[in-house]
Amino acid sequence: MAGFCNVLRRILSIMSDLIENMGCTSEERSLVEACLRGERSAQKRLYDIYAQRMMPICIRYTNDRDSALDLLHDGFVKVFAHLEDFKFEGSFDGWMRRIFVNTALGQVRKVAEQPYMVDVEEAYGLSQNDYSVLDEMSAEEILQCVARLPDVYRRVFNMYVMDDYSHKEIAEKLNITEPSSRVYFLRARKLLQEMLEK
Repeated sequence: MAGFCNVLRRILSIMSDLIENMGCTSEERSLVEACLRGERSAQKRLYDIYAQRMMPICIRYTNDRDSALDLLHDGFVKVFAHLEDFKFEGSFDGWMRRIFVNTALGQVRKVAEQPYMVDVEEAYGLSQNDYSVLDEMSAEEILQCVARLPDVYRRVFNMYVMDDYSHKEIAEKLNITEPSSRVYFLRARKLLQEMLEK
């Protein structure tokens, strides 16, 4: 599994670096400036361009398409509310992605009725070094399986693998313990392996 996580992280890191190094294009700058002036056509255009890029983030953190659409809407409300905070120094796409991930995590915290806790002794026997069929699969195939994981497993897996949060950061954001985060990640990985071996 370590190999799988490292490969997926490398791919995401390369994509993130490419996006960050691109900086803000003149077209993005013009579009953002028009939005800041309150031009409705520019706001619609920004939504049309970026909704399809942000929807996969929303789907990763929700159970269904309707919830993902709600999250997409909430994310764009925050983007437009904080558009003046964008300083045109980095990637506009990367700036938006961070808002959407944080919005998704905020929704997770709202939904959580009680902290997720796991008895670490329950994790006995879950190994981090098991051979994994995940190492042999494409990212798209893995994401389809990840979408079928129970909510807390999916959230921890997404945050750890896709969004590169540490277990300490996950614990803080989800109001769980760090060992619980590790256990949820291991359980998610084990469930994914079971799904894929069938």
